[in-house]
Amino acid sequence: MRTVLVTGPGGAGRTTTAAATALAAARQGRRVLLLTSDRGPAPEAVLGVALPAPPVGDEGPAPWGPPVEVTPGLRAARIAVGEHFRDRARELQDRGASLFDLLGATPLDAEELTELPGAEPLAILTALRAAHTGDAPWDLLVVDMPPAPETIRLLALPEQLRRYLRRLLPPERQAARALRPMLAQLAGVPMPAQRLYETAERWEAELAAVQRVIEARSTTVRLVVEPGPVAAEAVRVARAGLALQSCRIDTLVTNRLFPETPGTDGAPGDTAGSWLAGLVDEQRSALKALREEFLVDAVTVCELPHLGRGPRGTGDLDELAGRARSTAVGGTGIVEGDGLTGELDGRPGPDADGLSSAEEPDAWSVEDRIAADGVLVWRLPLPGAHREGLDLVRRGDELIVGVGPFRRVLPLPSALRRCTVSGAALRDGALCVRFTPDPGLWPRSS
Repeated sequence: MRTVLVTGPGGAGRTTTAAATALAAARQGRRVLLLTSDRGPAPEAVLGVALPAPPVGDEGPAPWGPPVEVTPGLRAARIAVGEHFRDRARELQDRGASLFDLLGATPLDAEELTELPGAEPLAILTALRAAHTGDAPWDLLVVDMPPAPETIRLLALPEQLRRYLRRLLPPERQAARALRPMLAQLAGVPMPAQRLYETAERWEAELAAVQRVIEARSTTVRLVVEPGPVAAEAVRVARAGLALQSCRIDTLVTNRLFPETPGTDGAPGDTAGSWLAGLVDEQRSALKALREEFLVDAVTVCELPHLGRGPRGTGDLDELAGRARSTAVGGTGIVEGDGLTGELDGRPGPDADGLSSAEEPDAWSVEDRIAADGVLVWRLPLPGAHREGLDLVRRGDELIVGVGPFRRVLPLPSALRRCTVSGAALRDGALCVRFTPDPGLWPRSS
């Protein structure tokens, strides 16, 4: 199943773009599910339909309300963050009932459970996994995600939590569970409870499943921006953060574009009015820079016009999709694209698990320059990154990379573990880290 995650700076028009993309795809005959994490009134206003909450007491596997038909082929639903949190909290209380009894604690009643910070990312991740479980009846999943900084941290969460689990409950300690009855009799040898290991294994399986969805070739990010100096810089930071997490951007959607202004003196041909000329010029200047930055890396750029009003209902969404214009990189150079639906085809189909079976070429490659320069170079593509915003730390067999507010712990390829970091440089949108072989660890030629 094809999956498109729509995000961007706050207020850029993520919900409208996600809805217009889903509707345009449904008009072409696809079966589309649109999920939104926005709990405000915007999704219902844009779609023109109500998005109900799950029925009381419903504990189904899908953490969203009943999907509502927007138009033939398109159904929409709201991710039920509060309900998902309460279900997980009740489950945790049930599993810890014996501990509560031992401590003399009283479990919370259902109506006392109020969601805590961090509940939304977990609900969205659960929704992503649930949508790809079993025989999903959809050709396309479009998810209206939170603003870009929150989305990037959310997409990084499964890998981070799996790493924490491996550090806190390493496999060798889990393997010792069979010896627990004997070790429990030995003084000073603490052994975690069996249920702790079982819970960790279940969490590991769930996190691995959602990480496969995020990393699948059929999953991409659609970045939305309303061009302007501040927003353009926010998009560059988001782009670098997404690249750090190995997330692929299929399209940059530039939203709410004003019409061109032939003149700036209030002449009859000045379609936007002279009082808008400065704003339009600023917007077009930012648009030009973004087009050049993204097209050079073969990322499609789609332009959506300002309708002169806030889009409401399928009529406005159809107009928006119909007036969308995109530019893509084809075999003959820069070509006209297919608007909002241009990047929804041409990707590998799902395998038996609903995930892409095709392998993406490894962009994080290691270049062997030992013969010429005596080093190995690990190339990490980070388009949009600035030198002053980069941070690099070697820790054992891991490399901790920071890009602006985002960080990722990368396990070193086996060859690089026997080397020392001898330098790094940002060149052509990629962080090139140089490694010098350690004579004490590097294999000697006979």
